[in-house]
Parts: sequence; C-alpha cells; structure tokens
Amino acid sequence: MTLPIRSITFALLICLAPPALAQDWPTKPVRILVSFPAGGASDLVARLLAQHLTESLGQQVVVENKPGAAGTIAAGELKSSPADGYTLMLSNLTPFSIAPTLMPEAGYDPVTDFTHVSYLGASHLALFVQPELEAPDLAAFVAKAKAAPGSLDYGSSGVGSWGHLVAETFKAEAGAEMEHIPYQGSGPMVLDFRADIIAAMFDAVTQNLPLIAEGTAVPLAVTSPERLAVLPEVPTFRELGYDIVAENWLGLSAPAGLDPAIAAKIDAAVAQVLAQPAVTGQFATWGIELAPLDADFAAFITSQYEAWKVPAQKVAVK
Repeated sequence: MTLPIRSITFALLICLAPPALAQDWPTKPVRILVSFPAGGASDLVARLLAQHLTESLGQQVVVENKPGAAGTIAAGELKSSPADGYTLMLSNLTPFSIAPTLMPEAGYDPVTDFTHVSYLGASHLALFVQPELEAPDLAAFVAKAKAAPGSLDYGSSGVGSWGHLVAETFKAEAGAEMEHIPYQGSGPMVLDFRADIIAAMFDAVTQNLPLIAEGTAVPLAVTSPERLAVLPEVPTFRELGYDIVAENWLGLSAPAGLDPAIAAKIDAAVAQVLAQPAVTGQFATWGIELAPLDADFAAFITSQYEAWKVPAQKVAVK
C-alpha cells in the first residue's frame, strides 16, 4: 500500500514533534503548585525556587497555592494536568507519603500517577510553646499536660499532616492527653499561635525561626536525628527519650508521562539553582538541609510512603 505524500509528511511531523517540543520547552509560563497556604516551608521554598528558575529558564515561573485536604487537592490537580512541563508541584511528605494512607478516596497513587523530577532537601519539625505557658523544657510541658489531661491544645498544619502524626506519636509515648486543633497549613496556625489562641504547635522549624528570635515561641525539642545547626541549644526528641525522628522532604514533581527530555531540563535547571550560594545560604538560614539522594527520587518516595503507613494508620483509626 502506498501512502500519499501528504500522509507521509504528517506522519513524519508527528514523530518529530515530541523532541522538538522538549527542545523548545519552556515557551510559556510555568506554574508550581503548593499544597499549603502562603507562609509555610513549602511556600517559602517554592517562591525562592520560582524566582531563580524564572531567571535561568527565561520564562516566568509562578507559584499557585492550592491548600486543603492534607495536600490532596494540589496533588489531584497535578495528576489531572497535562504532562507538558508547564504544571509542577512542590511535592512534600504530607500529600505523597501520608495522605494516600489516610485518604484513599484522594484518588491517586503517590508514585505511579506522577513523574518525580527533583529532590530538593528536607526540613525538621519542632514542638513550640507559648512563653506564657511557663514550660521551659519538654519535661515541664509533659508534667503540665499530665496534671490536667485535655486542658492543653496543640495546633498542626492539618489532619494527617506530619505535625499531626508526630504529635500523636508524642502523646502516646509521653502518656499525655492534648486536644488537636487542625489548620489548613502553617500560615494560619502561626497567626493563631501569635494571638495566644493555641498554647503549642508541632510545626516545621523553617518558618518559625523569626518567632524564636523575637521570643514569641519556645522550641522544646526537634525531630532531627541530631541537633540542628540553626538551633544548637534545642535537644532532639531522641535525646530526651522519645523515639521520634521525622523529616519533611521537599521536591519538584510533575504529572505522569512527562517527556524525559523535559524532566531532564527541569532537573538540570533546579540543580543550577541549588548550587547558587544565595540559595544554599537561604536554605541554611531556614534550617533546610540540602543533601543529594542516594536513591532514585521515585524510589525514595516509595520508601517514604511505606515508612509512614503504620503511623498514618494509627491516626486513621483514632
């Protein structure tokens, strides 16, 4: 059978189109979805990344906050977006490692429904309390919680967030009862903490360093394996006898099916940004650790999903 010349030409164009598109990317603005409101660690990192990617890619990179449902709203939008490199997400622990266990109705697989492009780094959590609580250390805080069960409340960035899971693990290990006040992200929680509406919060160190500096928040313990360079005087939970170590990994992800050539361009651009002293310095100031991954990013997310299943299931059945 002989094809008309026009059909042959069209077929050749189809075959050549994907590489040409990958080579030209980006030709229009790129958006980065953030699964929490403005002010949290993910938002801060996404905006810093967007600023420098705009310069390196020659196209505007914008941040869109899509908070709600433990990050599953943003992840769901990412899944349903075209896999063309123009919709990315500042991926992190909650929507990809925790929420799929707590919320199977979210409707996505954290590994197979996405292309996980670049690992960025990790931040750690701390238990912060009001100075007025007069609990200068973790032992004093536990004593207050035990003295009046249920009288102390704590905030987290949402039901199923890592702050929620770490807090519930702490409560179980300490034998202390506290009321959980969930928020739609760290931003609104910190506002209530500043306003003395909540007495304590389990939140990332990153966005709370200014509160510590001004004396508004007292960090009692951190979830890092060792003391943090930005808070050398604050002990780890493990130091204090609690088997609690947790980090919030941060990365950049896209819908499944992203052209590998585009993924490679994004990853290379991210690597260039992360190598800039201004960026590494800002990450260090925020207490975010930049470290290369020993494994493939998708394999890392798979391992994190499995590791958080048991604590997530414990919260789910409460």
